This record gives sequence, structure tokens and C-alpha cells, in this order.
Amino acid sequence: MSSPPGPPPPPRPDDDRTVGEMVIDVSERVTLLVREEIELAKTEVTEKATQLIRGSVVGIAAGIFALLGFAMLMHAFAWLLNELFFEDNIWLGFLVEAVIWFLIAAGAGFFAYRSMQAGSPPAPTMAIAEAKEIRETLEAGPDA
Repeated sequence: MSSPPGPPPPPRPDDDRTVGEMVIDVSERVTLLVREEIELAKTEVTEKATQLIRGSVVGIAAGIFALLGFAMLMHAFAWLLNELFFEDNIWLGFLVEAVIWFLIAAGAGFFAYRSMQAGSPPAPTMAIAEAKEIRETLEAGPDA
């Protein structure tokens, strides 16, 4: 079992280091940066996916409870329509109510669709921005 690499030894003064040692040092640091960026990207994607899943599950549960509550309310409303307007044509009360609920369901479905689009795909935006910044710094060279 190997232990995780510790921090690199303190650099010697520039006069004592060879080009090979400097290349090895830069290579180790770039490798460490790449590993850290990969970990950041994994963490970001995991967090965003977890939030999407959690929101979906809670939304489904809310929909089920609302459906159960609305079932009783819908029956009461349909019977009220029958009593007030349709004189023993019960089916008309239920038909009017069904049209209303289908319109509400269409609006809710559209809202859910837009919300899911806004939250996906779960891209690691912070890691991408950091990687671009590192690339720009490395491309600028030692003069920057």
C-alpha cells in the first residue's frame, strides 16, 4: 500500500537547480493541478445531480399529495356545478372540471419542463473556468 504523496520538498535556490529538476518540479505541479481540477469537476457534477434528483423526488411526492387532495375537491366542485347550473346532468359538471384541471396540468407541465432545462446538464462550470484560467496563465509564460 503506498501512501499519498506529500508536499514537494522545498526548492533549492535557482542557482543550484538543474533544468531537469525544474522540469520535474513543473511536471509534478501540473499533475497535481490536473488531479485537483478533476476532483473539483467530479464534486460539482455530483452536487448538481444530487440537487436535480432531490428536487425531482420532492416534486413527485408533492404531486402525489396534491392529487389525493384534489380528488376530493374535484368531486365537490363537480357536484356543486351540477347543483347550480346543470340540473341533474352530472356529467357536465365533471366535464367542465376536467377541462379546467387539464389546463392547470398543462401549465404545471410547462413550468416543470422549463425548470428541468434550467438545471441541466449538470456541468462543472467552476472547474472549467479554473482550467481556462490555468491554461491562460501557463500560455502567458513567465513574463506574466
